[in-house]
Amino acid sequence: MALKHSIPNPSSKPNSKNCPEDSLTLSLDDCYTQSVVSRWQADQQLDALDQIADEIPVAMVYNGISHAVMMASPCDLEDFALGFSLSEGIIKTAGEVYGLELVMADTDNLAAGIEVQLSITTQRSMQLKQRRRNLTGRTGCGLCGTESLQQAIRPVKRVPCLPIASPTAVEQALTQLKANQPLQTITGACHGAAWCDLQGNIQLLREDVGRHNALDKLLGALQQSNTDLSEGFVLVSSRASYEMVHKAASRGVSTLVAVSAPTGLALQLAQQAGLNLIGFARPGRHVIYNQSVTTGSTQSFDDSKE
Repeated sequence: MALKHSIPNPSSKPNSKNCPEDSLTLSLDDCYTQSVVSRWQADQQLDALDQIADEIPVAMVYNGISHAVMMASPCDLEDFALGFSLSEGIIKTAGEVYGLELVMADTDNLAAGIEVQLSITTQRSMQLKQRRRNLTGRTGCGLCGTESLQQAIRPVKRVPCLPIASPTAVEQALTQLKANQPLQTITGACHGAAWCDLQGNIQLLREDVGRHNALDKLLGALQQSNTDLSEGFVLVSSRASYEMVHKAASRGVSTLVAVSAPTGLALQLAQQAGLNLIGFARPGRHVIYNQSVTTGSTQSFDDSKE
């Protein structure tokens, strides 16, 4: 039995295109469901109430044309839309977005969806029509529906050459990560992407069931807050895939710290872009896979089974 939180019913929600003053607002409570489960522990089975992270289809609609559908957590969707648009190269600056609106949509299926309706410049809209692809697929799947290998492996400009995050800063950020992930604390099913200052203090954090989505949300929030990206680094609670490195580098992030390992292609891209890349960030240790400013020797270790 599921006890649903207060996500608006699409059949009763006014269309925000006709009622702009009645904007769709979602809170942390709208991002999970309570369900009765049976827990098995110490040879006992007990019924309990559990919190389960929600994911819903989120459609990115540009100038009335649906471009991508992603499965995502229904929170911070304005940040998600802006970050996705920037990291995918649909727009180059936030100023190319004239308007952004969230509209509930009935999918006639398991879950209601949300359309993020963006108004962008005519030039960007024309360019988008030439490269349209359908991204419907797995949760936060960054390459689903890509039509060619050339589209999948995209070049990226070099990022500013800055020193890598210090061990002290990485340690400080890791210490603060859990306390800044309320949805993960409640559900245990969400990734986090955090912006940390040079001392390792978390200044911004966004969560999502998909790691790509969490990073896009963070990048959107950083853009909206006009954050100086030379004054910190990004920490993600996941592995560092090619797509994660590409998104970070495309926005000028100089250092990406991941709790788990990078992939080989991610490392190649980090080297190409001059992005500082740290993996296996754990209390008291981490692995430097790439750094643009060499300060000394590094040692790696096999942490794959930990």
